[in-house]
Amino acid sequence: MVEGQAEVQRCKADIDMHEDDHPMYPATVNDHKLHEFTEKVLKLLLGPEKVKPANKVMAGEDFAFYQQKIPGYYIGIGIRNEEIGSVRSVHSPYFFLDENVLPIGSATFAALAEMYLQEHQNQTKSGD
Repeated sequence: MVEGQAEVQRCKADIDMHEDDHPMYPATVNDHKLHEFTEKVLKLLLGPEKVKPANKVMAGEDFAFYQQKIPGYYIGIGIRNEEIGSVRSVHSPYFFLDENVLPIGSATFAALAEMYLQEHQNQTKSGD
């Protein structure tokens, strides 16, 4: 496609993805068990009506490299607030953070960590 478009414009193009120098990013795929756990904790903490699946996106994410080594779960915390203008992506130069979400985000990660440790501590004691 690139070469064809270049020919239309009467120029030449070539593509070098540097795959030998820099491996491509793997897909970021959440672990199914961690998804079930996270969904359960968030519904308890925030209420089921506030826990919604995100749309899948085609994007590179460094976190995917961790997920190649251990099960992982990538989570986003919704921060959209049209009333104060918090409507842009974090990668936008117009990004504005609704700081009212910071305590919710902190509570979310604290609850996930605490409940994960509690569940796994009980599993270790019971021999599971």
